[in-house]
Amino acid sequence: MLGYPCMNRTLRDREEPLRCNRGMQKATFEERGPAYAADLARQNLRDLRTILEWNNEHGIGFYRVTSTLVPWNSQFDLAELETYDELARLAARCGDYVREHGMRLTFHPDYWCRLASSSRDTVERSLRAVEYHADWLDLMGLDRSQYFGINVHIGATYGDRAATAERFRDAVCELSSGARARLTVENDDEAGLWAVTELVEQVSDRVGVPVVFDYHHHSFSDRGLSYREGFERAAESWDCRPAVHYSEPARLHGADTKPQAHAEYVAGVPGWLRDRADVMVEAGAKERALLRLKDRAATAAEH
Repeated sequence: MLGYPCMNRTLRDREEPLRCNRGMQKATFEERGPAYAADLARQNLRDLRTILEWNNEHGIGFYRVTSTLVPWNSQFDLAELETYDELARLAARCGDYVREHGMRLTFHPDYWCRLASSSRDTVERSLRAVEYHADWLDLMGLDRSQYFGINVHIGATYGDRAATAERFRDAVCELSSGARARLTVENDDEAGLWAVTELVEQVSDRVGVPVVFDYHHHSFSDRGLSYREGFERAAESWDCRPAVHYSEPARLHGADTKPQAHAEYVAGVPGWLRDRADVMVEAGAKERALLRLKDRAATAAEH
């Protein structure tokens, strides 16, 4: 399957926009509280179902849900909300649709999720973030497995790679069984950070967290492995069909940006990668990048 992350630009650009990432600033949350967060979550879950239906109608089975699905969930317990039953019903509708149509959902908490931080306070906040993402998947009734993953980066070495890896492993062991079963870890986009080989050897082999292979990131931290070799090392860490990320550098498409920047569209996903994994296409054009890929494939098939 091919997928895209978070924002469906086609639905967002409607006269009445559909999106599942409604959020708010901290000051607004402090003023309006969990009740307002619950109202935004209700709208997000309602629109998520419509996005999933649109995806299925267009042959897109893989989708990364935004981490603002329930805004500011770090500050309150979902089960204590007055509208919890309604939110649970809306989430279950999304999960039912995913199962009925053989789709795949994942989450990717942002840069602030640092399970290997040298700050205990940061680690505790990060653990909480992984847990509430797992709660959302539970509300949807989706399996506690790598297939419906919660993907993170280690993202730093803090001057001591071995100690950082140990902190990450320790944090993994603090997670609930449901959160731990869904956790995945991704290779980074800087040479001095975490490559596939290091993640496999220091994380997957020791605590069973599979590695999400990011094709673009691998170019910055390949450790002498080809793209295909890097993918194979990561794929061995999975108990199910691997999830991978694919993007192309914006520079390749003529943009004057840093090497890590993603292009709006992609020329194509390698066939061997599509054959072996579900591919999250991380392109700025989101679902439009996938539709263009499909159009090109259809045109090529006609000739």
